[in-house]
Amino acid sequence: MAFYFFIINFLVFMPLPISSSSHNDSLGLIPVKFLDLIQENELFDWMVGIRRKIHQNPKLSFKEIETSELIRAELEKMSIFYKYPVAKTGVVGFIGTGSPPFVAIRVNMDELESVEWEHKSRHDAHVAMLLGAAKLLQKHRHELKGTVLLVFQQAEEGGGGAKKILDTGILDNVGAIFGIHVSPSLPIGSVACKSGPILAAVGFFEAKISGKGGHAAIPQYTIDPILAASNVIVSLQHLVSREANPLESEVVTVSKFQGGSALNVIPDSVTIGGSFRAFSKESFLQLKHRIEEVITTQASVNRCNATVLFDSEKEAFNPVTVNDQNLHKHFLKVATQVVGERNIHEMPLLLGSEDFSWYQEVIPGYLFFVGMKDEKKSVDELAQSHNFTVNEDVLPYGAALHASLAVTYLLENQHNSPKQSSHDEL
Repeated sequence: MAFYFFIINFLVFMPLPISSSSHNDSLGLIPVKFLDLIQENELFDWMVGIRRKIHQNPKLSFKEIETSELIRAELEKMSIFYKYPVAKTGVVGFIGTGSPPFVAIRVNMDELESVEWEHKSRHDAHVAMLLGAAKLLQKHRHELKGTVLLVFQQAEEGGGGAKKILDTGILDNVGAIFGIHVSPSLPIGSVACKSGPILAAVGFFEAKISGKGGHAAIPQYTIDPILAASNVIVSLQHLVSREANPLESEVVTVSKFQGGSALNVIPDSVTIGGSFRAFSKESFLQLKHRIEEVITTQASVNRCNATVLFDSEKEAFNPVTVNDQNLHKHFLKVATQVVGERNIHEMPLLLGSEDFSWYQEVIPGYLFFVGMKDEKKSVDELAQSHNFTVNEDVLPYGAALHASLAVTYLLENQHNSPKQSSHDEL
């Protein structure tokens, strides 16, 4: 840790002396110009090329070796120092003075396992946007009074990538972190945002319900785990309809049912699994408690035994995504400069989840959505199409917002950062 921060401070950045007045004034104008700069044909075509390369070779969680190689190659071309590997396959770049304040911009770079889901093609856009922002920031690196961390995160789609990056300590001194997600339902050139809870906490469960198998012609000699599992599934739906506050959003979904292989044989056991979601820690923990209770007791009523496991290395739970109130004000100010006030929309609550929430557990964080709606297609077509692809016109907006949020954060917080950080080398 000490070595690479030493390199940052003395070999990479070498900040030029700047006055606190004239350069601060010019720095405040930079966000207004970022969108124009990144929309230049050469830069835009370069971002498009990056996105398409990643799209042609998507990688699953913790297998993003080639994606990280591409990212590192581009950072090296820009003479941006980076740390690799971070939590197996992650990459973190550094631009600025190497000194406080520190602000982080995070994107995810893994893809979903199923090729049929539209989400599969979005993370390539996120990576291209952050590399575009890196070009803008590196161009103005001598004007930055602080340090921007470029976080290319692995394993967002399962595996707890965000938490693993936090565990490395590389973000210990970061004062704020920003994240982005593209949205096919928002018009191009617009953003959606919200202070407070924005995405739900999610947990995963898997249960094995064991009975006694036998021939379908003599069920009286069996203990049918399929019947028991069916009753369990119906009872789980009552947790939301009859136990949850109707004014609070919760959902329990059973999406896995495996048992038996022959049409005339009752199996010895059945495995079911699914997810549960809520917008408060209390509701989330209550759901978790009741899911286990319902599965085990309903199985017992049907003379079966049940074991319930929650989460796993592959399917880790995520807390509620809660946007910081002060960063919301900051975002509104910056977004107004970049896209205009009339293109800022309030984000409705979604029961989806993002492991960006792990960062927000320890760092003030802000996740926002940027629109890429193709007016030639309906939202339904986009959401259900197996040929879903990114509207690449969104790339400059994401890059400009990333860079603008970071630059203005450093400008506004340069006098608020502590004189010393927990890193002795700084």
